[in-house]
Amino acid sequence: MNVSEKLIFIIPFFFFGCIDKPEYSSLYVIDDHGAIVRMDTTKKEIFLVFTGHEFADGFEVIHASLKKHNIKAAFFFTGDFYRNPSFEGLIHTLKEDGHYLGAHSDKHLLYCTWEKRDSLLVSSSEFRIDLENNYKEMAKYGIEKEDALFFMPPYEWYNREISKWTTEMGLKLFNFTGGTSSNQDWTYPELGKSYISSDTIFNRILTYERRYGMNGFILLSHIGTDPRRTDKFYNSLDNLIENLQDIGYSFRRID
Repeated sequence: MNVSEKLIFIIPFFFFGCIDKPEYSSLYVIDDHGAIVRMDTTKKEIFLVFTGHEFADGFEVIHASLKKHNIKAAFFFTGDFYRNPSFEGLIHTLKEDGHYLGAHSDKHLLYCTWEKRDSLLVSSSEFRIDLENNYKEMAKYGIEKEDALFFMPPYEWYNREISKWTTEMGLKLFNFTGGTSSNQDWTYPELGKSYISSDTIFNRILTYERRYGMNGFILLSHIGTDPRRTDKFYNSLDNLIENLQDIGYSFRRID
């Protein structure tokens, strides 16, 4: 396990406050940049999370798989996604079905540089305005801030300052659990060595489970990906769920 995947420490749920009656845990796993990166590791539960900004081609397949297995997942969308009229119907469907709908920034901005994580690319006011605009779009669907306290940053990239600003807004910075490459389902062959096939991702998830277990795991993939990726990982979701259920995992909504 490399440094970026290391789970740093567990702290009490009440440290963040905000949720009065947690149904399943009093613990979170927090990374060294201040984000929740895993739920209660004492319970054999997995949390499916999907993000979206400009693509949503996987909605029908994902929705059908979740409905088949009666799973409530979490969907983090940008303001641009929420305001896209082409996605209005699917957002209503997810809300009506009881899935968690959260914020992913308004414009999918990169908050800090890839090369030097502590170097910010946005000011505090720019961050706040961008995130508030995301919540304004969510409010049009009847999703208020208090209904969606978990915030997944764009590109899943952040630092301690972003974590601090998120907390000051009364929100919880949230990210996926590292180690499986499921978040790389957006890649496509033209990217060369960066491309990871869906078969590889699928096998890495099951290999990770065999080696380390996935209690409290936050498993991230995307509701849609670039057309240049033809082997869509969401087509493997039903099979993946069945495999994990067969070895005793249940699936929970993050809140």
